[in-house]
Amino acid sequence: MSAVPAWFERKFEFAFPEELYLNVCMRLRGTPARLEETLRNCPRERLVQKAGERWSIQEHAGHLLDLELLWLTRVEDFAAGRTQLTAADLANRKTHEAGHNARALEEILREFRRERLHLVERAQGLDAVTSGRTIPHPRLKQPMRLIDHLYFVAEHDDHHLARMWEMMRT
Repeated sequence: MSAVPAWFERKFEFAFPEELYLNVCMRLRGTPARLEETLRNCPRERLVQKAGERWSIQEHAGHLLDLELLWLTRVEDFAAGRTQLTAADLANRKTHEAGHNARALEEILREFRRERLHLVERAQGLDAVTSGRTIPHPRLKQPMRLIDHLYFVAEHDDHHLARMWEMMRT
């Protein structure tokens, strides 16, 4: 089976109907449980093991938490009718500097669950006009609806879950 593809090489087409909005929200709501299930029986020494400068499994989990503020900020970009979505820090400084390996995994998982539920609740609280807006994504250089943004988040989640799974199995 092939390795997990590099995130920044991914291309996205956002052509699915708005009717899938709740499906995408449920996928996002389920990520904390999938993350917890994936990491449940992984020994701590394996969770924090690094291969050179690459992130450990636990740092991947911490990275998911680190990006919750960006995802929420982009939801707020839709609510405010901004002309471009907030740009990400493509160097991921927050994750590199966070010291996730020194933290308890349970703390990261608990915070991620809290922040993710907040994100989904905020997104579901927006009206149809707001969710119908299109705003350009700064890196992808393509317009996104709110459902597209949430799908992008779900794909990012799955990318890191797959990477963690791959690391646990090698």
